[in-house]
Amino acid sequence: MLFIFFPIISVIVQSLHVEHEQVIRKVESCDLFGCKESTTIDQEATAALRAAEPLGQFAGFKTYLDRNHLATKEVGTTWKNTSSWRDFGAQMLNLPFYKAIGFTLTFTFVVTPLVIIVGFVIAVAVNSAVRQLRGPLIFFSLLPMMITPLVGALILFWMVDARGIIGATLQHLAGDPELSVKASTPLMWIMLMVYGVWHAAPFAFIVYYAGLQTVNKETLEAARVDGANRWLQIRHVVIPHLLPLTTFIALMQLMDNFRVFEPIVSFAANAHATSLSWAIYNDLGGETRQLSSAAATSVLTIIGVAILLSPVLVRTWRDFDRK
Repeated sequence: MLFIFFPIISVIVQSLHVEHEQVIRKVESCDLFGCKESTTIDQEATAALRAAEPLGQFAGFKTYLDRNHLATKEVGTTWKNTSSWRDFGAQMLNLPFYKAIGFTLTFTFVVTPLVIIVGFVIAVAVNSAVRQLRGPLIFFSLLPMMITPLVGALILFWMVDARGIIGATLQHLAGDPELSVKASTPLMWIMLMVYGVWHAAPFAFIVYYAGLQTVNKETLEAARVDGANRWLQIRHVVIPHLLPLTTFIALMQLMDNFRVFEPIVSFAANAHATSLSWAIYNDLGGETRQLSSAAATSVLTIIGVAILLSPVLVRTWRDFDRK
């Protein structure tokens, strides 16, 4: 209640309010040449209004519907003026919220399965190695997760620079000395997803590696006696045994990837890719903090995570209820 429910309710309430407009006062000044009227901000009246209603002015769902969020007016106009779904989608990606949700969903649905696959492959490979090598292999496999996300993203950012090893290699392979990952939206998206897999795969690896220690050795031995090769043993014995862990990893990764933020800041990639978390950060930054806008985006993010997790949670509940 204290750390989850009340903060969410607070964010929802804040998203329904907007900041008070400044109180404008008309001032008439006269001199030898006559009188003229000017306007000035009444600081005292503005401060008193904000003190009386600290949440701001009630606006209902106005913030949710404006151009920086659901943009209902712009969506309706675009729908009427476009003749194909492709053109409609391209126009929608020009709107801030839909641009952010587009990258966020793409990042989530690309990185999550790759993290599961790469983590599983590394876990099986390390588990199959001789015992003397497992310790060093585990240590090096966990290094990306040990590095602070911001630092790890900065390291990769320097590597893809034109003077970095990855950037120079790409220029050599493409035969284009002007090729720049930082200037290309598709390459920047790919690089952000590569970082996402690199950083999160160790988590999947360590979970799967722990799960591999609980696989029934007698079942594997029986499968081996029946003629099952290594692939058939993994497919029919190991993977079904690790399925609950796969569900757990998928839940964790869906939530983490839907909140992608650090690589966008580290790569300075906001010109090519923005996410919902970056939009919240952008609203809260600078001298003019747009609290209602950030709160509205936060609520939409919570709704998005709930929708995204619902199929996995429903399946988990059905499996639990069946047992």
